Amino acid sequence: MKRIVTLILLAVSATVSAQNPAPAKPQQEAILILNATAHLGNGEVIQNSAIGFKDGKFILVADATRIKLDKSAYPIIIDGFGKHVYPGFINCNSDLGLSEIELIRSTNDYSEVGEMNPNVRSIVAYNTDSKIIPTIRSNGVLLEEVVPKGGVVTGQSSVVELDAWNWEDAAYKTDIGIHVKWPRMFIVLNHPKETEEEKQQKIDANLENLKIFFTEAKAYSKSKSSEEKNLKFEAMRSLFDGSKKLFVHCNYVKEIVSAANFCSKLGVKMVLVGGADSYRVSELLNANGISVILDRTHSLPPREDDDYDLSYKMPFMLKQAGVEFAISGDGSWQTRNLMFYAGTAVAFGLTKEEAVKSITSSPAKILGISDRVGTIEIGKDATAIISEGDALDMRTNNIVKAFIRGKEINLDNIQSQLYRKFMEKYNIK
Repeated sequence: MKRIVTLILLAVSATVSAQNPAPAKPQQEAILILNATAHLGNGEVIQNSAIGFKDGKFILVADATRIKLDKSAYPIIIDGFGKHVYPGFINCNSDLGLSEIELIRSTNDYSEVGEMNPNVRSIVAYNTDSKIIPTIRSNGVLLEEVVPKGGVVTGQSSVVELDAWNWEDAAYKTDIGIHVKWPRMFIVLNHPKETEEEKQQKIDANLENLKIFFTEAKAYSKSKSSEEKNLKFEAMRSLFDGSKKLFVHCNYVKEIVSAANFCSKLGVKMVLVGGADSYRVSELLNANGISVILDRTHSLPPREDDDYDLSYKMPFMLKQAGVEFAISGDGSWQTRNLMFYAGTAVAFGLTKEEAVKSITSSPAKILGISDRVGTIEIGKDATAIISEGDALDMRTNNIVKAFIRGKEINLDNIQSQLYRKFMEKYNIK
């Protein structure tokens, strides 16, 4: 116990001693990135590009060899020769800013008491001072969907920028959808005190409770607003008018089919999160217009008789089936490897630009922010990164500059600080 307490205190002291960089100020002058290879996020590549942005918006996206460029219009010119430019990477299904140190309860704020909490808003709990955030954005992830996790109906997720003073500043799009942990529908006979029938009865009861809750919420949504309001049902009104999506967390065929039929009957737009068996029901997903947020693509397959590389090739299989999908880095720390998850998918079937889309334009479309971000296009927010090498390759990835709505953000983080500290201590050059 003494050792555990000591380790926790050391972790806390190390966290307190390191300070996050101050958020960047709004863009002051027009910036031009010249001669870089631009991956636009929509499948297109410009080998020798000219990308300009002003007041936080892209104003020029072109092939530098085919235009007459007025460099005097850009006080700041960045030489991108030999470098790569990408839209800022977007991660879905994260508890970044909601969970800091798992062993210290006071640093975790991702759940509420109760099973049905559609009125819970993750955005108000988001901590912009999290020490994890700078380590994430230094690898090119600039936007996150932060998701509450407690109960069955866990609450509403929001998209945040990873450079802000407080949650109000960080909010990019709030309350984009409601999340549900679909009840598990498979039976594991590992408890001698419960029979198979008793376990099936629990499953049926859980599904019935969920059905009753949503049925009552839909009936409430059709009623006129009154002075006495049900906060839980008020939060779900937007599900039934189509302005929000229902993010359903489940993995196996039986669960996916049950959730898809459930949403279809209610007339609710569904997004599948997890989806370990999504390739098995691709026709159902396409028929119902269901997108998939894949997580744990660097994990073992769910069944003993599955292909060893199933998780790695899943993105390619969904692409072949025509299913809209995004790759996510499940959790908070894992988010720093988001681009490498996409890079692994390249080794197992996806093209390089398809992999880039899976962490840029595809998540932007699923999260409902594609009109503002996800691709490098004139008029969209100037949220982009510059890498000295292939950003999807862990051997060459080296993000040297990052911009959120034109603001150049500081890429320093606690790990870089510790690296410099001990390099200096041991006089290593």
